[in-house]
Amino acid sequence: MGLEGPPVPPIPMRLYGDKAKVKVKGAPIVLYFRGDAFQGGRLEEAERPAGTALVDAGAIVLEADYARGSDSRFPQAMEHAFMALAYLSTKRKLYGGLSKSQLFVAGDEAGGNIAAGVALKARDVLPGELSGQILMSPMIDPMMASNSFNRADEIGMGQRWAEGWSHYLRSACGFQHPYAAPCLCSRLSGVAPALIVTSEDDPLHDEAIGYAERLAASGVSVRQKVFPVGCGWTGIYKGGSGKWMETLCSEFTGFVHELSA
Repeated sequence: MGLEGPPVPPIPMRLYGDKAKVKVKGAPIVLYFRGDAFQGGRLEEAERPAGTALVDAGAIVLEADYARGSDSRFPQAMEHAFMALAYLSTKRKLYGGLSKSQLFVAGDEAGGNIAAGVALKARDVLPGELSGQILMSPMIDPMMASNSFNRADEIGMGQRWAEGWSHYLRSACGFQHPYAAPCLCSRLSGVAPALIVTSEDDPLHDEAIGYAERLAASGVSVRQKVFPVGCGWTGIYKGGSGKWMETLCSEFTGFVHELSA
């Protein structure tokens, strides 16, 4: 569903869910980035279950079309995503009903990388503007050498992720830039609180948990959720839903309440 009327966002965005459905005034605003291994994925495609789950939890979810063609590489894709965040930070009342509505970034797989990179840049450029980051199996380690990553081929994602990293980091400096590979960032203190989600059978499990541990060690508030084997979580890589959606709603609600306490 496209956004209508002024002001025009700096990049295309769409509002998830039923636009006619009234949200609670001051509901949290979530800027969502879909995955697709840094390749493909358009706003015209079906809404992703991860974003839908956040809508069901009461959030106002806007998906940003951060990548088109060659702009799906670093740094263009991340910069486009950050432009969307900067825009929403000044339009909280327009979308959330209150000028102090909480503002989050969220993403799954490659979108989790974008969300993490945007959160790091927000710390550096827009301190205090971002309430939190929701990283769902974030694809943040270009080395692809963790123990859990060995399971990638079992779900048909190993080659796709390798090709995705090669595409995204085409820039000579990309591999070394913390906004492109957040797990390599040496300074994580001061970044927004994080909700990090993965599953026991997730090939990206180890890099997700490793990043959560490094954030916590840097003094960042972190909430973790690891789904058990068999809940269907890894289906998110192909746009699938599952039994995890209701629990994700609860985790997001708990995360928001923790930040509001």
